[in-house]
Amino acid sequence: MNRMTPFSSPLLLGFDGVERMLERMGKASDGYPPFNIERIRTVASDGTAGEPAIRITLAVAGFLPDDLEITTEDNQLTIRGAQSDREERDFLHRGIAARQFQKSFLFADGMRILGAQLKNGLLMVDLVKPEPERVVKKIEITVED
Repeated sequence: MNRMTPFSSPLLLGFDGVERMLERMGKASDGYPPFNIERIRTVASDGTAGEPAIRITLAVAGFLPDDLEITTEDNQLTIRGAQSDREERDFLHRGIAARQFQKSFLFADGMRILGAQLKNGLLMVDLVKPEPERVVKKIEITVED
């Protein structure tokens, strides 16, 4: 018996990779660190509102910039964090874990990273997707009788 999937419709051509991507992302749903994704407006160089963007904000209190790594590969943004013990400390109680993490986000073709900023324990990564150019193309029909 074959499994029916949302992307198995004969009207959706070339979307088989999307289904695999969604399955992969569903498996990687660790809740640490907590994060927000919000729609923002960039600020143009003249101080006016710029183009719409997406901001991913991760709560990374205790991490230094050197503890964090942001990479992109094949439309996947990966953020890794690993705290190193900077000095030998004698804890009476250790309730704040120095744990490492890896978060991955998939983004659409054409999106680009504007930059990343670490402020008040929050890591903010801004992405923008330029409006695609609308192209209407007429396809000629050849007749072979």
